[in-house]
Amino acid sequence: METFPVRSVLVTGSDRGIGLGLVTQFLEKKDPPEWIFATSLDLEGFHGKKLRRLALSHPNLVVLQLDIRDLKSIEAAVQKVEEHVKGNGLTLLINNAGILVKFTFLARETAENMARLYHTNTIGTLQVSQAFLPLLKTAALRSPKEGLSCSKAAVVNISSDFGSIEKMAGWHLSQIVAYRCSKTAVNMITRCQSLEYKQFGVLCLSIHPGWVKTSMGTLLVPTTVKDSTTGIVKVLSAVTERDSGSFLDWEGNTVPW
Repeated sequence: METFPVRSVLVTGSDRGIGLGLVTQFLEKKDPPEWIFATSLDLEGFHGKKLRRLALSHPNLVVLQLDIRDLKSIEAAVQKVEEHVKGNGLTLLINNAGILVKFTFLARETAENMARLYHTNTIGTLQVSQAFLPLLKTAALRSPKEGLSCSKAAVVNISSDFGSIEKMAGWHLSQIVAYRCSKTAVNMITRCQSLEYKQFGVLCLSIHPGWVKTSMGTLLVPTTVKDSTTGIVKVLSAVTERDSGSFLDWEGNTVPW
């Protein structure tokens, strides 16, 4: 993997799927981060235990419990990260955690689904970013790099082209209205963050990871977790200040809003 210096990175929802794939990509770098923070909603569950076992062989991997819907859980995670990074701040925050209710249709979409997905996918992304902003600002201030980059300080929100109003990807295959709306809102958060956080030296980006072979997506698609996460890390290594506030896919292509 080409050089992409990142002092520290936190990936939410990283005990499986794309999140775990991203953690693996950073662990396998020739110049791995000093600290990689991986989070799980349930550290005692099957996936949480698997992540903890992975950390036993990687001293730079720190596993944290995190519920992105719970402010107290978020605050506890921030404190743990701060204890490790000390005065260096957090370089890269990847908001990956999210949920999907499959096989829902517009005619039968419910207020309960809409509220649940918005609370997790959208509000959760906002809350985590707000809580970690002081550490991101510290990383930016301490970095000698000019401009904006993911090696300096960045927030990366994992979105979906299902949230693209113009593209309306996969409508005839899967309507999932609540999920689409939650990801459209995530993209608006990215745009807002890019305008507000620029003054602090923090790059902000939405990434569509592709339709990936995961339990949340489907196994009947061509893109593997490795393909997706390899591509995402390559994109993150190349983005600059002019890309902040953009919506890109795992291959670096611009996704229409």
